[in-house]
Parts: sequence; C-alpha cells; structure tokens
Amino acid sequence: MAQVVTMGCRINSYESEILKEKFADEDDLIIVNSCAVTKEAERQCRQLLRKLRLQNPRARIVVTGCAAQINPKIYAKMPEVDLVLGNKEKTALEKYIKGEIAEKTIVGDIMKYDDYDHYIITGFEGRQRAFVQVQQGCDHRCTYCIVPFARGHNRSVPDDDVIKQIDTLLKQGFAEICLTGVDVCSYKPSFSGLVKKILLTFPDLPSLQFGSLDPAAIDDDFVAMVGQYKNVLPFFHFSVQSGDNLILKRMGRRHSREDVINLCKKIRAVRPEATFGADFICGFPTETEENFANTVKLVDEAGIDKLHVFPYSERPGTPAALMPQIKMEERRRRAKVLREKGEEKC
Repeated sequence: MAQVVTMGCRINSYESEILKEKFADEDDLIIVNSCAVTKEAERQCRQLLRKLRLQNPRARIVVTGCAAQINPKIYAKMPEVDLVLGNKEKTALEKYIKGEIAEKTIVGDIMKYDDYDHYIITGFEGRQRAFVQVQQGCDHRCTYCIVPFARGHNRSVPDDDVIKQIDTLLKQGFAEICLTGVDVCSYKPSFSGLVKKILLTFPDLPSLQFGSLDPAAIDDDFVAMVGQYKNVLPFFHFSVQSGDNLILKRMGRRHSREDVINLCKKIRAVRPEATFGADFICGFPTETEENFANTVKLVDEAGIDKLHVFPYSERPGTPAALMPQIKMEERRRRAKVLREKGEEKC
C-alpha cells in the first residue's frame, strides 16, 4: 500500500483517503499531500520530504497539494522528490503515477479548473469521525490568504453526491459526519439548504458536524436548524481571525466583532449548551496593542472556548505582504498571550 502523508486541513485529510484507496496496491510509493497556509507549513513539508527520503531510499516520492501548487519550483529542485503535481492533477494522480511521465513537474492553472475528484471513499483509516467534502476553492480574497490561489475558485459538490458519500460512510459504521470545504459556507446554491437536506435524509444520523464556518455567511435558517435538530453537534468553529474591526477590514473579512458576538448569542439562545472555537491571527500588519487587546476581549465577550492561534505569516503575492509588517518576535508574543487566554478557558 502507498504511504500517504497528510499535512494541513480537513480537505487534505479527505483527499488523502481518496489517494489511499486509489493506490492500495502500490508499493514503494509515498505521496505527501502538502499545505501552504503558512511559511512554517512549507518548511515542515520540506523537512518531512528529506526525512522520508532518508528512511525510504528506493521509494518514489510524490509531492502534491497546496505547497506544490503555489511553489512547484522549490519542490522540483529537491533531489528527494521524484514528481510534483498540482491540486488539479491530484484528482487524476493515478494517470501520472501509473503512466510514463517525462516531466518532473506537472502543475496546471487551478483557476481554470471547474471540477473536483468524484471518487466516493469507503472510510477513514484510524478515525471515528469521517470528513465529507462539500465544496472546493474560494471566491473571497482575504488580504493575508494564499489559499484561493492554491485551490481555485468556489465550486460545490452536487447535493446528491454529498448524500451518496454520507450514505456510504454511514453504512461503513461511521457515526460522526463532518462537512468540510475550503469555504464551506459558500456552498451553492445554499449551505443551509444542504444541511437541511442531509438532516431530513438521515434522521437517525448520530452526529452532524462542521469544519470552519464563516461568521458572515451563517444565516437564520442555519441557526434555526441548530435548535431544531439535536443531532447537530453543538460545537461550532468560526474563522474569526481578529477581534478588532479596523484589522478585520484590512484583512478583507466580511464580518465585524459585533457580528461574532451576536452570532454566538443567537446560537446559545436555541442551544444553551453550545460551545465555540475560533481561528485567530496575531500580529497582522499594522495591528497595534489596542487592536490586539480587542481580540483578547472578544474571546470573553463572545464566549469562545477553544482557540486556534497563529502568528501572522507573510504569503508572497497577497496584499497583506505589502503592508507595514510587525516584527516576528512580537507576533509570536501576541500569539502566546492569546493561547494562554485560551488555556484559561479550558
């Protein structure tokens, strides 16, 4: 069986399960499904590739995923790597693995890609919870984020295919289903409509869960379903990023700090036991101590219990990379302060 190494997000976890099933009969093949959300993620990927080569001198090593899509030349130059494939090519990776390919790097224009991998997975190795991809890509342009350029534009999995995937996993004994996507709330024609169809189709589904949710895109229909359907897990993770309105505007986010507070209140009104998590970026360009203090205060004001904290990481090609930067040691200090705030909540 091929060795598939997953770095990064839940979408990568889902896609890695596809690769494991497709290459179950392949020996001496290692596929690294990479992440490019931060510079640190890319550094870890390169370090891992060197380690894998030392441990597996005869294996064929393929790197794909977001880091390969964004910076293919970097990985093509690595002697440890045999093949570099982009995210579009990942969906047909068997063609490149099993065929005779002369090129070392095959990375197409992801912005011209209108599809996704239609493969239906049968399970998740070593997990009780199964991720289900409902959409790919992102049409928003947060000023710090490179992901749209790694994943392409927003495209949704037809609801019938989502239902088929969930049905397959439930029949395999999975009780926890987590809907995931690059920008899951941008599912078309309606994220709330998809959630409702799933809940009506599978009334005995033990637990329906969600990946990171955009506070600006959660509507009243979704909140009402949270109150009506008790098999919706009452934990919600939001892509908040900052608790300061000026910084949110400079980030290109579509919500305010008040939106986050009010959303948490609305959900608690229908599910008092609800708990919340959030992503935060510390040390975004131009962020002052006052701006950062507003983020710290938001944790209490919104009642956020689980914090996922990153120091800001410049991504070349994004508008934020051209803004006045804060020293890395200060970004890390603020991240440490916010993580400690989260530990107090635990």
